[in-house]
Amino acid sequence: MVHVCFNVYDETGTLSKFTGTAMISLFDNTNSRVTVHIFHDKTLTDDNRSKFSYLAGRYGQTVKFYNVEELFADKFVKINGLFSNIDKVPFNKAMLYKLFIPQALSADIRKAIYLESNVIVNMDISNLWHIELGDKMLAAVPATSIDPAIPSQDKIVADGFVKQEDYFNSGVLSMNLKLLRGAEEKISEGIKFVSGHNYLGNILDQTILNYSFSLQTVKLPVRFNQFVRTARMKKESVSDKIYYYTTYALQLNANDSFNKLWLEYFAKTPWFDLESIIKLYDAFRQIYNRQKKSLANLSAILNGKTRGFCAAPNYVDDVKKIFHVRDDEELIILENQAALKNLSDSMKKSQGKKVFFIITPNFPFNILTKAGFVPGRDFVNGLEFLSEEQGITINSYPLLIAM
Repeated sequence: MVHVCFNVYDETGTLSKFTGTAMISLFDNTNSRVTVHIFHDKTLTDDNRSKFSYLAGRYGQTVKFYNVEELFADKFVKINGLFSNIDKVPFNKAMLYKLFIPQALSADIRKAIYLESNVIVNMDISNLWHIELGDKMLAAVPATSIDPAIPSQDKIVADGFVKQEDYFNSGVLSMNLKLLRGAEEKISEGIKFVSGHNYLGNILDQTILNYSFSLQTVKLPVRFNQFVRTARMKKESVSDKIYYYTTYALQLNANDSFNKLWLEYFAKTPWFDLESIIKLYDAFRQIYNRQKKSLANLSAILNGKTRGFCAAPNYVDDVKKIFHVRDDEELIILENQAALKNLSDSMKKSQGKKVFFIITPNFPFNILTKAGFVPGRDFVNGLEFLSEEQGITINSYPLLIAM
């Protein structure tokens, strides 16, 4: 029997479909008997719980549920005391659910696999299950194998508590439950350490597990935790791997093979139904209405005013064509800090008389607002008026969430 664990935190009721899609991919690609253990809180609705049970039954597999907040209420009281503002970042709290897997599962279960809900298991999970852990607590993919920039993003590496080459991603884990049950105190020490070093802004569970076990972890090949964004950058083809869809890596565009992979599994779940299609339509309708309102607002904004433009160098030609920029209209090319000051000075001179269209990715709009300029009156984000043909990709991730 293969034991696989997921965390479910679903305040809106729309996120359980990601866990369900991961489960379908898990069941579709293995002949092994699997028990899925779902660690959840009060946000798991009866409807979503029923869908998980139906899905497992359809494949002749088993699913079990664990309300972590009830089973480990005393421990969460202590955690809340250590992280006084943890409820302000609820996903951080949910990340900790995996730390209770060794105590929650019965003592006869000696090993378990943990998977994040936003993965697709496009391989037989037995490939991971049969990797020997020996005297190691965990098996995981080193973060440097996934993306060399990841370790530097965690303060625990920057501060020298964990070596960069030993730092691992906790989205896919093989867990030696026999040994971890005897390491509860060490995990508690990791929680206290992270709280004492104000690391709440980090990936909480990952920081705790790395602090506690970075030197007691089997290093897995990247095929067991392949970030989709990295596979895309390398222009890889879909293959037998566990794919991790980090936030915004998943979109509705089925022309992309990795999006299509997820959508093919999602279409097999009980979450893909008439209601999800209605929700998708409603979300599109809201976007359409916002665009109409935006155009009406733009007309009012420009009433009696002239236009100005600020564009990144690579957007200049497109801006001139799309906005039909006249020779007498100001166009500032944002090449450096001096150009940013030039923009601010020009906006001060023409405030109330000119509206600037800012066509620069990741533009620091807060600098303009701190200087007293008002969005929608003194400036607008010109990128909102560009299309995919001009290199502005549609972000359909919120539509997936809405479904």
